[in-house]
Amino acid sequence: MNFALVTGGSRGLGAAICKKLASQGLGIIVNFRSNGSAAQEVVDEISENGGYAELLQFDVSSEESVDRSLEQWEEQHPNDRITILVNNAGIREDNLMIFMQTQQWHNVINTTLDGFFYVTRRILKGMLTKRFGRIINIASLSGLKGLPGQANYSAAKAALIGATKALAQEVAARKVTVNAVAPGFIKSDMTKDLDEDSLKKLVPLGRFGEAEEVASLVAFLASDEASYITGETISINGGLY
Repeated sequence: MNFALVTGGSRGLGAAICKKLASQGLGIIVNFRSNGSAAQEVVDEISENGGYAELLQFDVSSEESVDRSLEQWEEQHPNDRITILVNNAGIREDNLMIFMQTQQWHNVINTTLDGFFYVTRRILKGMLTKRFGRIINIASLSGLKGLPGQANYSAAKAALIGATKALAQEVAARKVTVNAVAPGFIKSDMTKDLDEDSLKKLVPLGRFGEAEEVASLVAFLASDEASYITGETISINGGLY
């Protein structure tokens, strides 16, 4: 069976992406760090709709945790392989630079950037061996234009976009594509503390996006139809730049 691994798949964008990819017939690995009950709800919903999903707990920012969990998965699934990787796990710890604590900087950088590195490096070998793979990195409008109070988040997402472009060139000959999706304001756990009424006035389309809209873009990039798209960062932001 071909599987899609979605990091941070228990809530928000990650959960929507899991459900969308499951509807396309892929087995889904729902990664989570701590919220097992939310992750189980995603698995249950996929199963109720005729799909297949399973849980895999690890902390993307821990090299040991990533390697241990994925090694165990591979041992338990000798005839299966991960053909789609969605690097979605990320956190926000916003603060103005002058007030930002060292740990706030490192927490955000480590989750987004180290997580991308540890997980992708581990999964990449199988993709290159089988000469097929889709890697989709969830970046952000913040990584393209920068947003005040998000120096850590903007830095992490901008670096992720740069890594996307570099890796795409490294693996293209093996028919592995690497792309990034850069959402703007999307209704999710990550944006629930924002003032939607005032911020949506900045968006030309006049609203926040839905997680399902981002999931549909990810699903397209994961499909055979997107086989000639690589190294790209695709914005989905209602026209906000």
